[in-house]
Amino acid sequence: MAPMTRVGEEMYALVERLYPLCRSITGDGVRATLDIVGEYLPLDVHEVPTGTQVLDWTVPQEWNIRDAYIADPEGNRVVDFAASSLHVLGYSVPVARTMPLSELRPHLHTLPDQPSWVPYRTSYYKPEWGFCLAQDTLDAMPDGEYEVRIDSTLADGHLTYAEHVVPGQVADEVIVSCHTCHPALANDNMAGVAVATFLARELARQTPYYTYRFIFAPGTIGAITWLARNADRVERVKHGLVLACAGDPGPLTYKQSRRGDAEIDRVLRYVLTTSERPHQVNEFTPYGYDERQYCSPGFNLGVGSLTRTPYAGYPEYHTSADNLDFVSPEAMADTLAVCREAFAVLDRNRRYLNLSPYGEPQLGRRGLYDALGGRSDTKQAQMAMLWVLNLSDGEHGLLDVAERSGLPFDTVAAAADALHEAGLIKT
Repeated sequence: MAPMTRVGEEMYALVERLYPLCRSITGDGVRATLDIVGEYLPLDVHEVPTGTQVLDWTVPQEWNIRDAYIADPEGNRVVDFAASSLHVLGYSVPVARTMPLSELRPHLHTLPDQPSWVPYRTSYYKPEWGFCLAQDTLDAMPDGEYEVRIDSTLADGHLTYAEHVVPGQVADEVIVSCHTCHPALANDNMAGVAVATFLARELARQTPYYTYRFIFAPGTIGAITWLARNADRVERVKHGLVLACAGDPGPLTYKQSRRGDAEIDRVLRYVLTTSERPHQVNEFTPYGYDERQYCSPGFNLGVGSLTRTPYAGYPEYHTSADNLDFVSPEAMADTLAVCREAFAVLDRNRRYLNLSPYGEPQLGRRGLYDALGGRSDTKQAQMAMLWVLNLSDGEHGLLDVAERSGLPFDTVAAAADALHEAGLIKT
């Protein structure tokens, strides 16, 4: 089995394990998710108490649920939390009543345009209860008395998030963030969690230049909590990427940071274009995933977002159709490959200074041409050396060289390594 095929299958197996868990912005489902990820990566798990002020927000009460159902007049469970965690409105307060269908209807959420799918709905910050079900199921429910039961708790507790750090040669950081709060949605976002997990494992086998910090946190409130708790050291974050919707069949989409010209933006544009993959690059908008928190004007970090089909861009989004059949090992492997390629460029994109800038230095007597002997791309490698020397003025990085010369970044980086070793350039 080819390496990328194998890692794709391993990521899919992780999604299979995570998919059934009932997650929300707090609670034991998040902890169970992090426990499984923790089998793949050592995690530093943080518990932030209810009531903690985090920027303009407050950590909410913790929600947990054990069981929920709607039973028809004959006692049959027509809607059952045990069958899918999507069946309960997220953060539903407890209820144990018997009521006619007419009274129950306002608490039922369906998708009339997709009558066989169950929607995903939440009520995080407003006390409410409800169920989500297929329109077909609702249409088949006769009038009568229904037993309604939601065995949940909403009480003071904690918000849980986790970090994994891959140490680098410098303290400057690249953050990779993914959300851990959605129940029974394979693409949004267990595929993103799986890709982040395996990306971290790959980086840990290297000696990267940057320090890479992986953040596994509930959407919105989790990123806000992380920023609030790290505000005094956020200046270390030089680049970042939010990963989501990483396993669907659509082409890759990169959403630029608020800056639009951040280095991560240039790198992703370059990698996607030169790879000749079908892709799309979108401008920043203050709506979507947690890039909008990292890119809020007070922080304005260089953080973009990588997905396949973007937020709310596919019919299956936030429905029961975002299931294990909707994601594939091949799509996740492709997303991981782009992340790997992008971070390889980011990690090696440095500015150099030509130490012999007056005229072209003699490369032959330094053995640099001889060192290229036998390479299939000898002429290309020679041109890369000349380009690196010419643009090593302290203002241009290797990505500038690759873009301007049209040469592959790897060839340019190899040329820079050779010139640095020969003492012709310095960082």
